[in-house]
Amino acid sequence: MPIVKLGDEGQWTNYHGTGTCEAATRFALRSGDAPRGRDELALAAKAVQDWLGAAAAAGRRVRPLGAGWSPSNVNISSQSWLLHTRRFNRSFRIDAADVRPGVDAQGLMLVEAGALVDEVSDKLEEQGRSLWTSGAGNGQTFAGAAATGTHGSMIARGGIQDHIRAVQMVTPAGIHWIEPDVGVMSDAFIAATGSTLRRDDELFAAAQLPVGALGIVTALVVDSVPKYLVRPIQNLRRVDRAALDWLAAGDFRRFSAAYALDRDPDFVQMIVNPYKPFKRPAMLRFLYREPWRDDYPRATPGQLGAGYDALSLLGRLLNDYPWARGPLLQYAMKLGYASGPDVDAPTVYGSWGEGLDTHRPLADLFNASVTIDRADLARVFEQICAVYARHGGSTVITLRFMARAEGLLAPARFAHSAVIDFDGPRSARTADAYARVVERLDAEGIGFTRHWAKSCGLDAARVAADYGEDLQRWRAAQARLMPDPAHRALFGSAVLDGLGLTG
Repeated sequence: MPIVKLGDEGQWTNYHGTGTCEAATRFALRSGDAPRGRDELALAAKAVQDWLGAAAAAGRRVRPLGAGWSPSNVNISSQSWLLHTRRFNRSFRIDAADVRPGVDAQGLMLVEAGALVDEVSDKLEEQGRSLWTSGAGNGQTFAGAAATGTHGSMIARGGIQDHIRAVQMVTPAGIHWIEPDVGVMSDAFIAATGSTLRRDDELFAAAQLPVGALGIVTALVVDSVPKYLVRPIQNLRRVDRAALDWLAAGDFRRFSAAYALDRDPDFVQMIVNPYKPFKRPAMLRFLYREPWRDDYPRATPGQLGAGYDALSLLGRLLNDYPWARGPLLQYAMKLGYASGPDVDAPTVYGSWGEGLDTHRPLADLFNASVTIDRADLARVFEQICAVYARHGGSTVITLRFMARAEGLLAPARFAHSAVIDFDGPRSARTADAYARVVERLDAEGIGFTRHWAKSCGLDAARVAADYGEDLQRWRAAQARLMPDPAHRALFGSAVLDGLGLTG
């Protein structure tokens, strides 16, 4: 049986310890041993549909859970049936006979919904392929990362959901195979998965980033690129104010030449201490893409500069000694972030997947962000730092850059986006400082969005204002997938209802 019950009703707490489901009945969707992925999906999707029917009959809402990664409580639903997909995690090659004429099957892989980003990356690399972007860590399920708009950080790429070429989505009334109008998989393959074919650009744009409210994703077709190497450079440097203008204008080559290598970077990250951001050194990280070769010297994730969790180690000190926040933050940056290779250090290389690492659980995590039009960066950055410092925020501020992401509800909605993260130890002061940042951006008339999976204080009115017509298009797609209001309500929770996504 693909779905098993996991004990009696009780509590479930998410990975980072930021939220708990009360009175939850837990179930698990597990992979079988079918030799072909399509056969396994047919069995699993039918089991999920039957499970949804049983939940509805029992008067319980449902929530799919992958790795339980999101600290925003978007995955929290009390008095509900929870479906753990983590052990539904096989990946399968796709043959040329399985796709439509004209579609290149070489870069495609069929991925069950519980597969971690790390697992998908490893499988692709075994085949000489690679993801082209992902978040800072790789411990999320691929489906969960896409469902919440996890942003990438490659300058010319969007979010992780941009890899998706097709989605199998299960609702109480159907098993849907959703693709763009042009199509990807063959009709015979789709029929073998037990799905009803839905080739529809609007449905697909909604399904790329469903926020858990369109049904239960059971499988994805994930695209990739040929495997490549990245060379990391990481250092602590004082950044001049003028450099913000270079970043805002997209002159990453000039920024790189000033602080790392005189070449075009593929990834730029700047971690700053909001207390005197131009007087204290910032942590800079660059990635430069290079052709693949098998004989490169292997390095550990730490040697490649992976990992962004050092500030959590100083959480208690930052909260107990507010007068020392600036120096303590700087000490944490020096201690924890400066271990990567600098320009003068021996050159190291790694694949995209090797440069990522899985975060430890962080029970005291504060994790929030805003995404703005990159052109507004120089105008607002210093104001953001000043507001944060004035109100006692205990996090660093991280800048990363990316292109517009796919999906109707993608937070990276700007053609050229700057993502500003506020990551560190959780405290009331930090949450208040972030709220003041949001107020300042609104007062300045700066358009911005917030990450679905972070602790960003969104509500239905703000979601409607931020996404406008795209939210209406997403809701129309939801209504076409689930015309019965009772079915849409089945996927609700206090959080999703509060965001206006389940009405």
